[in-house]
Amino acid sequence: MNRFENQTAIVTGAGRGIGEAIARRLASEGAKVACISRSESNSAKVAEAINAVHPGAARAYAVDVADKKAVEAVGAQIFADFGKVDILVNNAGITRDGLAMRMSEEDWDAVIDTNLKGAFNFIQAVMRPMIKQRSGRIVNIASVAGLMGNAGQANYAASKAGLIGLTKTLARELSGRNITVNAVAPGFIKTDMTDVLPEAIKTGVLSQIPMGRFGEPEDIASAVTFLASPEAKYITGQTLTVDGGMVM
Repeated sequence: MNRFENQTAIVTGAGRGIGEAIARRLASEGAKVACISRSESNSAKVAEAINAVHPGAARAYAVDVADKKAVEAVGAQIFADFGKVDILVNNAGITRDGLAMRMSEEDWDAVIDTNLKGAFNFIQAVMRPMIKQRSGRIVNIASVAGLMGNAGQANYAASKAGLIGLTKTLARELSGRNITVNAVAPGFIKTDMTDVLPEAIKTGVLSQIPMGRFGEPEDIASAVTFLASPEAKYITGQTLTVDGGMVM
């Protein structure tokens, strides 16, 4: 199935985990994919893997999404390379966990700048061209932490809650131009970031999931693919929770 033939997608945080799964899935369904990562080697590795299966489908770009001028430059390069952008997936995110009482200003700012400002930077980089072409799909990767909070993650939960608010506002602003804006809120997904957590924490989280298992990056990729597809053309301003029933 080539639902995204002749379409171009930007996926931030595509160097590993959920972002990599999203980039691979979109490419498998016909999209040309700009793989964004702060690490040039990570984005290049993913792009090479995609191109090995789908020749010419991916290009790698290295940028800190929190750096507005750098994002503007990369955005201009992507438009020069591909000619247009049809889909934007804001997946780049970091954590700097700690109790609010002891959280440093640096850790607060780093998470907000990457997770929230970074998404806004890329949205601004593609917004005008999408408005001009009167079509587009924007999918922001939020988190269940942004819906229910999580002790020790004041910065992360705030950034993801902000991303949900940004999603709803942009959906209202852009719906008249045939641009949908939605969010996906993952629960506990198995990635290299979560693999290093102590077993006691994993067991505690697992007890809160009615389906009794952790999610896979491909579960999030499936949700993103749906929201970016023609099948979701009448869906906007929504947050799709993919968490095995953790938040109901």
